[in-house]
Amino acid sequence: MIIAGIYSFHGGQDAIRSRFSSELEETEQIIAAIDSSKHKTKVSKEKTMPGRKLYKPGALNKAFKAEFEARGWQRHKVLCEYPIQYYTPAYSTSTSSTKKTRRPRPFREVDFVKNRVGIEVQFGKYAFMVYNVCAKMTIFHNMGLIDVGIEIVPLKAFADEMATGVSYFEQFVWDLEHRGVANIDIPVLILGIAA
Repeated sequence: MIIAGIYSFHGGQDAIRSRFSSELEETEQIIAAIDSSKHKTKVSKEKTMPGRKLYKPGALNKAFKAEFEARGWQRHKVLCEYPIQYYTPAYSTSTSSTKKTRRPRPFREVDFVKNRVGIEVQFGKYAFMVYNVCAKMTIFHNMGLIDVGIEIVPLKAFADEMATGVSYFEQFVWDLEHRGVANIDIPVLILGIAA
């Protein structure tokens, strides 16, 4: 795969190139090491493209996971304790007598972390890209885990070769430029990739 688009959010490119150049170099090597043609295995059942061979986002994610983990990058998961003091008395009373079922604990997770660089690889819906950069990376920065982030997303031409609904670099950049930067945002480098 290749890096076909680069967008610097809140000085992300300068911050990463100057302070985390070896992590950026590793990321570039990982992207180059993935052979996207091996992951064009999904046969579409969608009305708009029946029978067409598409890239499989889950398989691409697994390829990235294998490459990052082979170089010592690790997932980081934080369990969440949700506040209950904001429930209304009506809700608190009605649920106190109800038997609580055991559910998995909620969590937040960063795909890959190494030396205070957080990386998210996103082949999903648009909202996840925005959430990663404008919320999740800030949260993990506030927790003292990362200083900068890298978001890896497909270019439109690449996303068009996946199932419908996968968002893309160009749309993401347009929205970030029109949103602007807030004082809580951290430096993030957005890498648009192509097959």
